[in-house]
Amino acid sequence: MAGEVEFIADGTVTSPQGYVAGGVYAGLKSQGDEVADLGILMSQRPASVAATFSTSSIVSPSVTVSRQRVAGGSARGVVANSGCANCAVGEQGITDALEMARLAADHVGVDPGEMLVASTGIIGVELPMALIRKGIPGVELTAEGGEAFARSIMTTDSRLKRAAVAFEADGVRYHIGGVAKGVGMIHPDMATMLCFLTTDADVDRGFLQSALSQSIDVSFNMIDIDGDQSTNDTVLLFSNGAAGGSQFSGASESAGLFRDALERLSVHLAKELVRDGEGAERIFAVTVEGAASVADARLAAREIASSNLVKAMVHGRDPNWGRIMMALGHSGAEVEEPKIDIFINDIHIVHEGKAISYFTEAVVGGMNVPEVRFKVTLGIGESSATAWGCDLTEEYVTFNSAYST
Repeated sequence: MAGEVEFIADGTVTSPQGYVAGGVYAGLKSQGDEVADLGILMSQRPASVAATFSTSSIVSPSVTVSRQRVAGGSARGVVANSGCANCAVGEQGITDALEMARLAADHVGVDPGEMLVASTGIIGVELPMALIRKGIPGVELTAEGGEAFARSIMTTDSRLKRAAVAFEADGVRYHIGGVAKGVGMIHPDMATMLCFLTTDADVDRGFLQSALSQSIDVSFNMIDIDGDQSTNDTVLLFSNGAAGGSQFSGASESAGLFRDALERLSVHLAKELVRDGEGAERIFAVTVEGAASVADARLAAREIASSNLVKAMVHGRDPNWGRIMMALGHSGAEVEEPKIDIFINDIHIVHEGKAISYFTEAVVGGMNVPEVRFKVTLGIGESSATAWGCDLTEEYVTFNSAYST
């Protein structure tokens, strides 16, 4: 129905018209891992591209190459690998990223400058170019290859993260599809992990970038797994216009519908990352209301979601609201203690900055769910925001103590 966004749980980056993808196992990861570690996603026609990247002062040369090429505003596709981050390897990293993009471009028959590149995996190791040279010719690109591509970017992920949305505007049906990876080193700023998005709508490049940035602000930039930001964070959004119809721009009547669809998909993928956090048993949502500004609401929600003590509290199903108060005070957001109220799964436990009577066993029992909900009302404004985090478990420490071995 026109004006409504339809969620497609089994959708992927090839759900929109005009995209093909594929993935192969090239030997970049051990045989015990998933069966693909090298993939290509391509638009079958010229496409606009928008992107965000890690703001870390140390980034992968793969990020550097893609950032430079995205500045031109168009691209035909991306080649991505898992198992090796291509980071902290000196100038060789640039050489290898450029060659990897050229090999992929030659394989699919486009100009090398139209191919972007992304890498994920262990830092400090050069790309195994002999394996990549051998593997790329084996990547079969098809309209059904979105799942294989999604699998090729997985590292410690336990499951695929993919979905799509559809909406109708002026009698034309449009799609936005996406895949993502990431379960550790997640505390994003401008992007997180790897995420690739596609749409068959024709979207003005300036509006495409604006819509992507806004969707990231309420999705990928509002999640936390372990407080660490990756050197390889990349989010790409391709627009090829294959569905036909009028071009979307900031002035279009349906601009808001496109933004809503992109935001719904981005939030879903962001939550899937948190849900699959290394060692995580449950996720939690932190909604801050009544803030003086949207910036303050986001700052406070994100600080609470990234607090290790709050994460431990969720793991132990301990209604220790003092940890929420601590993180709130540390956030830098404007607060007035006598106006703060706190709720856990809709149970009111703090009013005007002080504890109120509640049935502890009911709160503890209520926290034994897949998704715990915290609500904090500041009472000094009209702005709100939501962030998502996952609990911190012994398994996270055990896993990351031997990640490279």
